[in-house]
Order: sequence, then C-alpha cells, then structure tokens
Amino acid sequence: MNTRTTPLHRISDVSKLLDMSADTLRYYEKIGLIPKVQRSGGGVRLYSEADLSRLRFIRRAQTMNFSLAEIGDLLNMREDPQHARDEVRELTRGKLAAVEQQLTELDTLRRELQLLVNLCTGSEEGCPIIDGIDKTR
Repeated sequence: MNTRTTPLHRISDVSKLLDMSADTLRYYEKIGLIPKVQRSGGGVRLYSEADLSRLRFIRRAQTMNFSLAEIGDLLNMREDPQHARDEVRELTRGKLAAVEQQLTELDTLRRELQLLVNLCTGSEEGCPIIDGIDKTR
C-alpha cells in the first residue's frame, strides 16, 4: 500500500504561490477553467499539483494575450495535443497577427509622439503637443 500522498494546497497558499487572488481562483473554477477543486471536510478548497500546473498554464497563456475563452480552448487542446495541433496553430497564428497589428499601431503612435516632442522642443510659443492633441482628424 502506498502511504505517500500527493500534497494538497489550501487556497491561501496557492494564492501566494501563484500571485493570484483567491477570488480569481474561485472564478476560474466557477467558469470551468479548472475542474471542481477538492474540498476538505470543512469545505476548504484543496488544490492538487495538477491544479497548480493548470493554473500556471492559464497564467502563462494570459501573458501571451490569450483571452479566457481562448485559454479554455487551449486547455481542452492540451488534453490531446496530437489531435489539436492544427487548431492550436491556427489560434496562435491569429494571436500573432493581432500582436503584429498592435505593433504597427504602436509604431505609428511612437512616431507621432516623437514628432510632437520635436515640435515642442523647437517652438518658441505655445505647446504644439497640446495643439496637436486638440486638433480633430
């Protein structure tokens, strides 16, 4: 008989360990991003190592700008990665296209701001930055 058990973590410990609020952890369970968490006799949530792995995956996917709905899809695909490879690739390709569009927009914004700074530096009167923001396009 195996006397070793998998360690379980209380919600407060998981919250500190993963830097997620307890409300966020409960919300993820409520919307099904993580399966129903085991409970102690007193009703305290107890997270397994598998739960922690799933939560780390969610957190990492969020840093890649995936929405919670997309993360849910990725988690489902994670269960059977060989059959989901094309779906994951398409989802990620779409995310990459969105990021590239954001980069283009940010580059345009950077150039506009640099132009305003340059105009303000060379201006003797007024503030072209405020005038530039005040103008309607």
